[in-house]
Amino acid sequence: MIIGIDASRTIIGQRTGTEAYATFLLQALIPLALTHHHRVRLYFNQPPPPQLFAAFPTVEHVAIPFPRLWTHLRLADELRQHPPDVFFTPAHVIPFNYFGPAVATVHDLGYHHFPEAHPWRQLAYLRWSTRLNGRRARRVVADSEATKQDMIQLDGIPADKIDVIYPGVDPALQPVTDEAVLTAVLNKYAITPPYLLYLSTLQPRKNLVRLIQAYAASGLPHQLILAGKPGWLAQPILAEISNLHSPISEKIVLTGFVDEVDKAALLSGATAVLYPSLYEGFGFPVLEAQACGTAVLTATTSSLPEVAGDAALLVDPLDTAAITQGMQRLVQDEAYRQGLVQRGFANVKRFGWEETAVQLLQTLEKAAH
Repeated sequence: MIIGIDASRTIIGQRTGTEAYATFLLQALIPLALTHHHRVRLYFNQPPPPQLFAAFPTVEHVAIPFPRLWTHLRLADELRQHPPDVFFTPAHVIPFNYFGPAVATVHDLGYHHFPEAHPWRQLAYLRWSTRLNGRRARRVVADSEATKQDMIQLDGIPADKIDVIYPGVDPALQPVTDEAVLTAVLNKYAITPPYLLYLSTLQPRKNLVRLIQAYAASGLPHQLILAGKPGWLAQPILAEISNLHSPISEKIVLTGFVDEVDKAALLSGATAVLYPSLYEGFGFPVLEAQACGTAVLTATTSSLPEVAGDAALLVDPLDTAAITQGMQRLVQDEAYRQGLVQRGFANVKRFGWEETAVQLLQTLEKAAH
């Protein structure tokens, strides 16, 4: 069969979770699909870099540049003229006027839980499009059991059409022990060890105001590194830092966007990774830290306990004192911290892109037939 895939997210420069998901998943799915004698057709909204999928010369690339509404106009037109046997989007959006067999991934329904964290236009679009596409798709992929339950309860998607398929973790993320590499990366971002690390977009649902308050109350000598580009409504987060007295405010470092090549070193050098997010459909930073041998503090909510397993310190994200106590324990109790590190290495083994691809191919074959 011909598998058509929206690959537009694989060519976005500053990669976040959704873009990483699309890229690593396709790198695992394409060779598997070819081995099963399927044809693969990738759709791009601009010409992709020649090296992106160069390992698969038989894969068809369809580059169809278009300035606005690419998915619903230009991609839809291409799918009508040359329909695949099944269409897959690694995000939730199926072209509005495409009615062939389709599979969509829904990463999270955080906008239901925290609508105030989104611009109103984006919120309206997410509410409408996620529910619509979940109902139109032949099958839906959810990143976690928590997301599946949200889809059933909040969007009325039938349980029997949702497949929970866990993503993997970037295979390049391994512990970095080379002191020269660590020093170079820390110097690049003006970081002085020891430090505690948050690594993701700066936005309200990540619970950063409470994290900053918890850090300020901790009395720890460590720097707090907030690594990631500012997102929507980041201003209150920045204001919380400005309102702190020095020297506490001076120990909080904002790095901006972190280059992919620097992530492993940044994670490896941290005493702990702090991720007490209010809501996550999956929570990649938890696994990324565990893959690099760093202990994690995360939240008791949404998918985070499901992903972290028994290899993270879980706290109530609404309890600032609990976050403070958690970070103090991770710093001061080395035996406990090292126990989390070892369990983290074991936990990461549950999540591999090859297994993700196997399960997804089964879903695509089911949808096509």
